Amino acid sequence: MLRVTDQTMTLAAQRALGARQARLAAAQATASSGTRITRPSDDPVGTGEALRVRARLAAGAQYQRNIDDGTAWLNTLDSALGSATGLLRQVRDAAIQGGNGSLNQDGRNALATQIDSLRRDLLATANTQYMGRSVFAGTSDAASAFTDGTPPTFNGTQGGTVQRRIGPDQTVRVDADGGAAFGTGPGSVFAVLDSIAADLRSGADPTSRLTALDAGMSAVAAARSDVGGRLSELARAGQATADAATSLEARRSGIEDMDLGKAVLDLQLQQTAYQAALAVTAKVLQPSLTDFLR
Repeated sequence: MLRVTDQTMTLAAQRALGARQARLAAAQATASSGTRITRPSDDPVGTGEALRVRARLAAGAQYQRNIDDGTAWLNTLDSALGSATGLLRQVRDAAIQGGNGSLNQDGRNALATQIDSLRRDLLATANTQYMGRSVFAGTSDAASAFTDGTPPTFNGTQGGTVQRRIGPDQTVRVDADGGAAFGTGPGSVFAVLDSIAADLRSGADPTSRLTALDAGMSAVAAARSDVGGRLSELARAGQATADAATSLEARRSGIEDMDLGKAVLDLQLQQTAYQAALAVTAKVLQPSLTDFLR
């Protein structure tokens, strides 16, 4: 027969007690942290999936930051183009008033001065910036999109656009071409305003410039319409990104997080098993001469 010594029983009891103690510690750590995976070895497959989900969450957060930044750019553009439209309408009204023949030369000069002021405001609008960048200058690092002159000089980069990535395969332009919106050289809207003011001061009829002015207003309106379309695209992308983030977070929680009820039940079971192991180990380790004689 196999003889089991007291030392063998003691070592076996100690090993069992250590194992129960380790399981109790793991259950306590899980219950307190609420996380099912505390180290990769807990669930290698789940750890890999959790890392992939977290990477997609991080990418989605960056896309959302890009969307927010692009929305701010486009809102700045929309406001600037709206202001430009209002200024050009005032110029048109002044040109019509100056060409109806009811004003003397002093009145026409006053209208010309008013148009000069509107031109300065329009130039300032064309040089609108966001976070230190000219929103109408493309990728150019010039201090302003237009340098004042007769006519103003466009400093933007032809063909250079500011883009924001809002998805794995999707980008959106967040700037506007100042040359297309306001024109360049003698054909710019600024040159039209200069001509209207010169006509008023010389006594000529400025209404002949209305066709060119209307063309400039149409270009500004077209640019604003394009900006509005891109704003709508960003809004849709932002909603899609938010929905994806909610879905991915639920998936991550399902992989990593522990069910609280299950964690508490497991902790209670491990505590009971540990107490039982303690009791058995105490019986094994305590024999004295009196216990032996019993």
